[in-house]
Amino acid sequence: MSDAPDGQRTHASVDVIDALDACEGLHERGFTFVGAGDANSDLFLSFHALRAEIQKRAHHLKALGLSKGDRVALVVPDGEQFVPTFLAAMWAGMVPVPLYPPLSLGKLDAFMEGLVTILNVAKPRVLVAGEKVEQLLWGAMGKVPSLEKLVLDKQLGKPIPDGVAPLAQTKAAVAPEELAFLQFTSGSTSLPKGVMVTRKSLAANCKAIIRDGLRADPSIDKGVSWLPLYHDMGLIGFVLAPITATVSVVFIPTLSFVKNATLWPATISKHKGTISFAPNFAYALVNKRAKPEQIASWDLSQMRVFGCGAEPINPHTVRAFVETFAPTGLKPTAMLPAYGMAEATLAMAFIGLDETLSTDAIDAGAYHGDRLAKRTEKKTELLEVVSCGRTFPGHELRIIDEQGAVLGERSVGEICFRGESVAAGYYNDPEASKRAGMGPDGDGWLRTGDLGYIADGQCYVSGRLKDILIINGRNYYPQRIEWCVEEVPGVRKGSAVVFSRPGPSSEEVVVALESREIAERADALIAAIKARVNEELQLAVADVKLVQPGALPKTSSGKLQRRKTREQYLSGKLGKEGVRTLGGMGSRLLVAKHLAKSLVGRMQHTARGWARKVRPHDSTSRGK
Repeated sequence: MSDAPDGQRTHASVDVIDALDACEGLHERGFTFVGAGDANSDLFLSFHALRAEIQKRAHHLKALGLSKGDRVALVVPDGEQFVPTFLAAMWAGMVPVPLYPPLSLGKLDAFMEGLVTILNVAKPRVLVAGEKVEQLLWGAMGKVPSLEKLVLDKQLGKPIPDGVAPLAQTKAAVAPEELAFLQFTSGSTSLPKGVMVTRKSLAANCKAIIRDGLRADPSIDKGVSWLPLYHDMGLIGFVLAPITATVSVVFIPTLSFVKNATLWPATISKHKGTISFAPNFAYALVNKRAKPEQIASWDLSQMRVFGCGAEPINPHTVRAFVETFAPTGLKPTAMLPAYGMAEATLAMAFIGLDETLSTDAIDAGAYHGDRLAKRTEKKTELLEVVSCGRTFPGHELRIIDEQGAVLGERSVGEICFRGESVAAGYYNDPEASKRAGMGPDGDGWLRTGDLGYIADGQCYVSGRLKDILIINGRNYYPQRIEWCVEEVPGVRKGSAVVFSRPGPSSEEVVVALESREIAERADALIAAIKARVNEELQLAVADVKLVQPGALPKTSSGKLQRRKTREQYLSGKLGKEGVRTLGGMGSRLLVAKHLAKSLVGRMQHTARGWARKVRPHDSTSRGK
């Protein structure tokens, strides 16, 4: 494949599978999976080889009896297995449903409960599992009537037997309005919903990201990502969008990053990466973990983009990252704040590639009291909000109030988004789709649930609408309080959740915090937190709850869940549901319990299979 088609596609959206089909013969670019090769060496899969692998796996999916439009659920932790399997389902016209694997032994109960809930919404016919999690997942099979088979990912990678005609040499015909895949939201403020990403919205957003936003050049650019592939930023941003421009990407296993955050900049330096994205907390983590001798050994001079999104951006964190890594040759223009969400397929706004980090200093009183973003030069009682830039060609952003009226410059309200990137709605939930502005009954303006404002054409995201705290008749946004808490010595970045509880005369502020502080030091930390919030925000904190690291509830993408944290706090269960790691007997007992449930699930599934053979005409077995 030559590079000529790239120039021809610059001003048009490209379907991911069409782009992949054009990759025959493209051997020099592709995907690299760190540590996935023999003896833990890196595995390189050229775009040509990826296309062939996808055709093979699509054959095996069709051989299972799956047809166009059937949902295929994936719980596949390993990227080298996940990527070709996901794309194989799309190639065959099926609808993949990427789902997160169990992230810890300590939270298996919550994982299985969430998995079964999502599977019963998506109604897949087949569940594809990674070898590491297959035994546990049988426990879900008996609780999801639509599921007919559980298949190991490696079985789909087996060669097609000699003499068997390939069933998927050519890609399925799929209309732009048809589903590409279901992306379940992370559930940070509500129960997960299945966002219907169509081929059309996916193509539009891939173009917005890779061409309009990043202006990627496949001859020089290379992505590096540790982001989970079952989540929109990792999947669309570093698998699907790069395919449409044939940009090479290096994938670091997510758990490897969690164990050793400095592997991220080290890999960028080694592979001469130019583009990477991460949430705010990752930059804070690398800032903390990187040692001076490591920084001195890295070369980040070639980095064009360090994107930051997926959660409110703390200006202190990203500013510190740029300063800390300046000795590596990192340019100030490389830091790229971004804004997006699953309902918009992914991206909604980027700052310009030649712009540096820009913030807006606004009066806290006017913001909280009057919902106005008034610029101020005061040193106290101010809020600093990061600019997320402008939206893309063919897309629009606006701000509305609670009644739906469009607001003007610097008025704070709900951010709304319109354009071809907006998803088709929530799967089998037309009412929720309509409320969000999506689907045939929506007005086309996606109501994001995010608070923000527009100034000089730039979008500023300041919080979540549902997270507002009303204390003594005044509105407060928990992210600001959390950032204030994180400035207290001894508090780890990204470890605090702020919410309210009922009080005698008004709601009261509560801080929940993951901490390893021992009892005699805990009182001093609690006192320091209360004093800092009172000094900076003139706000009293009624309670500070310290829990073990890993005990605060998080979404599949690592976001702290305020709603669930508050529920657990009010019910007295916060910190009592287990943590990410268990030792000795507790770990073995929990795994044994779930393996026993899996055995029962396998038996139930087998019994249901016999029933299907007796009643082959039963249409409910197909999960339609």
